Amino acid sequence: MKLIRCLRHLLLPDWWLRRVFSAADQAAIGAAIAAGEQTHRGELRFVAEGSLPLSALWRELSARERAIELFAALRVWDTAENSGILIYVQLVEHRVEILADRGIAARVPQFEWDAICREMEASFHDARWRDGALQAVARAGALLAGHFPAGASNPNELPDQPLVL
Repeated sequence: MKLIRCLRHLLLPDWWLRRVFSAADQAAIGAAIAAGEQTHRGELRFVAEGSLPLSALWRELSARERAIELFAALRVWDTAENSGILIYVQLVEHRVEILADRGIAARVPQFEWDAICREMEASFHDARWRDGALQAVARAGALLAGHFPAGASNPNELPDQPLVL
């Protein structure tokens, strides 16, 4: 376990995450997800985590590995068309990961999602948290609309509101 990484995570106060993504910011992100899902059959889930839990630090999980854990735990994979997308934000390390379920991964290459991640990280570096998140949701929605346009039946299978851990 790397001591400096652990200290950064363990010393982050809980209120900091709520300051970065206020209730108004969370509502705006949720509204953007809901609006975007009217144009495609994908299911977006936005998760922001301030610091990693001690168990993840102990196992030295990367942001990607933590995103994979949450993808499974939150059942993002459990959609009728395998069209779930997780946008995971790890704030202490300013890392963003986007994971796509197999239905989407078969049509949208990972480098497209990685480009969105790097843009978000650049926004976060400039402390433009809300803008970065909203731009990422819009870009993800545009990609999904191109590959999974909305159909006659377009159920909402995952919560639109962000999860702030």
